[in-house]
Amino acid sequence: MSIAKVKSKTAPEIEILNPYKPCPMRIAKITVESEVKDTRTFELERVNPEDGKRFQYLPGQFAEVSIFGAGEAPVSITSSPTQPNLQFCIKKMGVVTTAIHNSSVGHILGVRGPYGNTFPLEKLKKTRNIIFIAGGIGLAPLRSLISYMLHESHRRDYKDIAILYGARTPGDLLFKYDLLEWGQRKDVAYYETVDKAVGDYKGRVGFVPALLDQVAPSPEDAMAITCGPPIMIKFVLQGLTKLGFKPDQIVTTLEMRMKCGIGKCGRCNIGRYYVCIDGPVFTYEQLMTMPKEY
Repeated sequence: MSIAKVKSKTAPEIEILNPYKPCPMRIAKITVESEVKDTRTFELERVNPEDGKRFQYLPGQFAEVSIFGAGEAPVSITSSPTQPNLQFCIKKMGVVTTAIHNSSVGHILGVRGPYGNTFPLEKLKKTRNIIFIAGGIGLAPLRSLISYMLHESHRRDYKDIAILYGARTPGDLLFKYDLLEWGQRKDVAYYETVDKAVGDYKGRVGFVPALLDQVAPSPEDAMAITCGPPIMIKFVLQGLTKLGFKPDQIVTTLEMRMKCGIGKCGRCNIGRYYVCIDGPVFTYEQLMTMPKEY
């Protein structure tokens, strides 16, 4: 969040927290992630170094990214706190995301936050088996946690890590540079699939829930973390339940109808929860208490 300075006739200048004021950040690098170029990772560096003290985040949180003249949108933070710059993986879908995609290196964006809760880092430290299950752009919010856990300063805190990832086609697989690294690491079990093989792709073909059935991770002393299209999450939850995972052993992220980021507009309200405040990270146990609109 940003801090605005306010002057008073009877009091000296004071600092008041302004949750609506974004920090200016400069685009330092743009990486095209998908073959059709509709998904890109924007790496941002702070214009004002002191903003780094205010914007301190953990894996799972999100931010409001704005571009002047177009508006703002909530976006999951893709980078890990262990990295020097912020990264956001953004799919071109509407007015704001299109305007961001039309930006170039050096362009200034606004970023306010971080908002929401985080993945259960302390609980994961006590877990023997950690299984990530992602589909398409659903890997973006999970990448923050994966990068955090695999960083040399944290890897010893976490035990066995498995990553199951799939997309519609090989060209839709994101972060190919990370996928290559994960596949080569001896301390990571990486599994990949695509709905449809294209070109010279020689890997697995099939949906992510089918890959989950094939790998069949044990629920003993385990936590499963999943994110992807709603239909994928639905069948992954069913698959994990069939394997014996309990609702409190399954974690996912929601971005349903989020707008303001601070629980004021009410758009993301689901039952007694506000996704932007109580989430975006939820256990399956929590999802089961939500109304059927979810």
